[in-house]
Amino acid sequence: MKQRINCLIILMVFLFLSLSVFSQGTSAQTQGTPAQGQGAAQPQAGQVQGEPGFPGEPWDVFIPSRTGPAIVPGSQELPRSFRELHLEMSLEELKDTLSADSLFSFRGDRDVSFLPAREENLVETTGLSFIRRAFFQLRSGKVFIMAFTMDPRMVDHYSVFVSLIKKYGEPVSLNPQEAVWENDTTRVSLERPLTVKYIDMNTFKAIMGEAKAGEAAEMRRREGFLNEF
Repeated sequence: MKQRINCLIILMVFLFLSLSVFSQGTSAQTQGTPAQGQGAAQPQAGQVQGEPGFPGEPWDVFIPSRTGPAIVPGSQELPRSFRELHLEMSLEELKDTLSADSLFSFRGDRDVSFLPAREENLVETTGLSFIRRAFFQLRSGKVFIMAFTMDPRMVDHYSVFVSLIKKYGEPVSLNPQEAVWENDTTRVSLERPLTVKYIDMNTFKAIMGEAKAGEAAEMRRREGFLNEF
């Protein structure tokens, strides 16, 4: 009988101690959990909350500036030459210069043709590196047009455009197909596909005047023919 009483006493003490430990642990967990909106980690200024799966972890966001340095237009005189090639040079000078320039793959007279209808010479050759093709038109034995088509894999349209503005100022004419710089004697244009063209304006104006005169003569002949009826 006495042994049963002792066992019951020991069992009651054990249950009492277990309940005390459980109660203390639950209280500690409740006090250590921050209430919503109180004590929770908040992102700092300039940071954005982390993605789902990483709550409370901030990450920095960098937004690059959309403004670049301003382009300052230049005021240099328009060029009449590219490297050692220049407007108004003779055919022999042109052939010698192309042969000596490593930027071109000039094949001599095979790249030269004659246009008897207009009494003009045409020189067309391939280029190396930045230049894909080069084109020269001569009248009365003198170069009056030079055109250089570039390789877009090595140089882009915008870079050439900016370079020309920095040296020669704003173009006098601009459209999606070309930008033009011009004065009384020289015209420089940046065209698509990526081509820079030089024109001697004195020769060009003379050709245009001849073309208009030819058109006027043709109109007179047409009117004369119609009057025969």
